[in-house]
Amino acid sequence: MTTPVSSPRLVDYDDAIARFDPVLGIEVHVELGTASKMFDGAPASFGAPPNAQTTPVSLGLPGALPVINAAAVEYAIRIGLALNCEIAETCRFARKNYFYPDVPKNFQTSQYDEPIAHDGYLDIELEDGAKVRVEIERAHMEEDAGKNSHIGGTGGRIHGAEYSLVDYNRAGVPLVEIVTRPITGLGERAPEVARAYVQALRELFRVLGVSEAKMERGNVRADINVSLRPSPDAPLGTRTETKNVNSFRSIERAVRYEISRQAGVLDAGLAVVQETRHWHEDSGTTSPGRVKSDAEDYRYFPEPDLVPLAPSREWVEEIRAGLPELPGARRRRLQDAWGYTDAEMRDAGNAGAVDLIEATVAAGADPAAARKWWMGELVRTARADGVALEDLAITPAQVAELATLVASGRINDKIARQVLAGVLAGDGGPEEIVVARGLEVVSDDGALISAVDAALAANPDVADKIRGGKVQAAGAIVGAVMKATKGQADAARVRELIMERVS
Repeated sequence: MTTPVSSPRLVDYDDAIARFDPVLGIEVHVELGTASKMFDGAPASFGAPPNAQTTPVSLGLPGALPVINAAAVEYAIRIGLALNCEIAETCRFARKNYFYPDVPKNFQTSQYDEPIAHDGYLDIELEDGAKVRVEIERAHMEEDAGKNSHIGGTGGRIHGAEYSLVDYNRAGVPLVEIVTRPITGLGERAPEVARAYVQALRELFRVLGVSEAKMERGNVRADINVSLRPSPDAPLGTRTETKNVNSFRSIERAVRYEISRQAGVLDAGLAVVQETRHWHEDSGTTSPGRVKSDAEDYRYFPEPDLVPLAPSREWVEEIRAGLPELPGARRRRLQDAWGYTDAEMRDAGNAGAVDLIEATVAAGADPAAARKWWMGELVRTARADGVALEDLAITPAQVAELATLVASGRINDKIARQVLAGVLAGDGGPEEIVVARGLEVVSDDGALISAVDAALAANPDVADKIRGGKVQAAGAIVGAVMKATKGQADAARVRELIMERVS
């Protein structure tokens, strides 16, 4: 056996994948968008001053009794049905016992052996069109903890902090936790699958209307379990759990890092420690948290203050009948309606542009034009600015207006890009900018003939080539006319006039 070392080297990712089989397990927490908390009437909204949204129940004060939030139960059933889960005929809450300052009761009210939804799956599609089925073990209801802020030190961690503050506004906010079964057979695509799975869940939450699903606010948080084994036939390896990863890019990076790190640990002759780990966005690394507890360590027992929950089959079927069109079916319908290829539709989905394109088409744009502007200039602008496509300072209605101006011949593509830049800069809508700047295409034959004659007179050799049969030489005259008209001439009409004038 190799002599143990304190910090084993990272193994190159491709080398690690060549020698080990990665297995994933993903736990996703989604904060439900209910008006009040899971077990009391305190508001569950975001952004209030610290500790302004609490009641005796969410503070865990003696004698305070919980009451189940019916809307949260409905949202949990919606999620379970959309994940193809079985909805339990009866389930109950349990106490998950542990001490931490942001859990004022010293236990979290959760579900343990009787979740509200179980045994489901979600089919996801990767960027190249490959499909992966992720098996869902359970989706259960619970309450969120409060939020600790560690002041001083580095990185917001408790180590080295001068003191800590606790905000209980989030304590008691309703959550659904979705737990996968081990995801196997992924090979080098494990990071990509982890990212795509959480992306698909966030899209589902938004479509279902159960959460704002803003990852930057912590509405959706993923705990990423990674383990390695020598081959697909070997028993599962020891897993680590990287906690509270809340961006798609970080999910992918965290999986890659843990695979490389664990391969280094195993190469050094050491055992992987079953522990939670912290993700560091700045360095792209993880660090140890605490030794991972097993279920028995939490001393689960049924919550004595809450009766078992038994959603009627009629209610479940009513919720099922009221589900919106789910993302996969919607994409197929829109693709058929728009005439996009598989690759075009996949690209729009990966760019987060499907909703924007749909709204643009609804505002009157041709589907091809809507895709052209969102997936061309606007995607490039969003990437250059480092913002989400939906956060650009332009609306689908304005993009539709721009597309209509081009389709009508009032402006050309070159002018349209200028107009687009003006809209993004806050100078007004497309029509307003075109009028204010005098950007309409010059289509008046009198003005165009004058410009064509001037260009031909200035380039007699080009005119001779055109007369001699070299029609492609007309491009130079078109360019001269476009320059003279500041790009506002109707290029097709200019070409027609050139051929008429030289003949």
